[in-house]
Order: sequence, then structure tokens, then C-alpha cells
Amino acid sequence: MLDQTNLLADCSNCFGLCCVALPFAKSSDFAVDKDAGRPCKNLQDDFRCGIHTSLRRKGFTGCTVYDCFGAGQKVSQHTHGGTSWRDAPESASGMFEVFPVVRQLHELLWYLSEARSLQQTRIIFSELDAQIERTKNLADGPASAILRIDVAAHRAEVNVLLLRTSELVRSSLGGKRSRKTEHRGADLIGAKFRGANLRGANFRGAYLIGADLRAADLEGADLIGADLRGADLRGARLRGSIFLTRFQINGAIGDAATALPDSLPRPAHWS
Repeated sequence: MLDQTNLLADCSNCFGLCCVALPFAKSSDFAVDKDAGRPCKNLQDDFRCGIHTSLRRKGFTGCTVYDCFGAGQKVSQHTHGGTSWRDAPESASGMFEVFPVVRQLHELLWYLSEARSLQQTRIIFSELDAQIERTKNLADGPASAILRIDVAAHRAEVNVLLLRTSELVRSSLGGKRSRKTEHRGADLIGAKFRGANLRGANFRGAYLIGADLRAADLEGADLIGADLRGADLRGARLRGSIFLTRFQINGAIGDAATALPDSLPRPAHWS
């Protein structure tokens, strides 16, 4: 079974790939425009951020939210053998193309490894193990092979198991399903769920931007792909929810009373 801690970003072993490979536009999340493949003006010679401790204050909130699922160090140290794009400029474009592909594969590994850790999924353990091994092998391949991967097709295969996991977890809570718990892809921007019983709710791909989820009970809730930017999670019970990521909670509001899954570190900017 894959250790999810290996899918957390380790910037000390990365060549600043998210600061170079990815584009961003001047907005409430970023103070400036930056094209893909061009280093951020704040990236230092040692690949560290020159304003890391003041990113939010200086208008780079988007940087504090982003998570690469460990793809940065994987591409830097494994795929490209520890040789940076500065030391080998001819490898830069290929490295920058590989990075987002590996990030997607590592995101899938995050979901698969979580599914495999749940007792409710024991009837599909063998299928999960096989898919974890296959996805890991894809991410471990050489750059040329990674660039040939049909990520969309692979994601569709993985999603079959993730949907099955969701059904198994949510049905294990008992009780009847109702429209009040089915919110897949729903527009719930600014919705009021304070103190609500959302056990076993389906929020797959839902827009929960700015939603009030204070003290809500989200045990067994499926949060895969849910947009939690600005959502108020203070005091919310998320420990038993499934498919929650660092990327999602980094964009939300929380506090010391927010109960997170053990695999997720509490964001530094939460009060």
C-alpha cells in the first residue's frame, strides 16, 4: 500500500518547477502575469521562493494554495536524475511538459491510496492494488514514455474504482439517501450549511466557493474535486470525509477546531 506522505510536496528537493513550468494571470491570487516556462521573479538561484513568508501579503495567495502532490521532487530527482533545468537548459522544455502529467498521476495515486486504506473497500482491495501499481509505474517511467500517456483515459479507468469506493463508504453509514445529500457538480457557491448533518453527502465536483460549513459534520462525505475556495470550515468535522486534498483545504478557511484527516497537515495560514 502506498504511503500518502510520499505524495506531499517537498520543495527542498524540487527545482522550483511550479514556479517556472506553470503560467498564472494577474488576479486576486497572483500579483503579476507569468507565462509558462518563464521563472517567477521571486524564484531564487537555490530554487527557493524569495518571499515565501509573505506570499499572501504580497498578493501571491495562489502560491500558498497550490500543491503538486509530490510531482515536483519526483520529476526533479527521479525523472531527470537530479539535474536541474538551469544546469541542463536543453532539458528544460521537456521537464516542464512532464511535470503537469506526473502531477495528475500523483493526484490519482493520492485518491487510490486513500481508497485502499479504508476497511469499507476490502472487497475491491485487489483491484485497487493493481491500479495503484499501474499508476505508479506510469509515473516512474522515463520522460518520453510519460509524455505519451493518455491521462484522460487513465483517469477514467481509475474513476470507476473511486466511484465504487464512494458508494461503499457512504452506504456504510446507513440511512436513506435523499436529494439533500446528493450534490454532485452542484452550484453551492455561498451555500449555508452551518452545523448541518452532511454525513455521507456527495459533493463530487461541487462548487462550494465561499460556502458556510462551520461545525458541519462531513463524515463519509465524498469531496473529490469539490471547489472549497473561501469555504468556511471552522469547527467542521472532516476527519471521516473521503478524497480531500491539501490543495482543497489550502484554499479554505479553517481553525484549530477543524478536524482534518490524519494524512493532511493543517495549513499554516489557518488561525
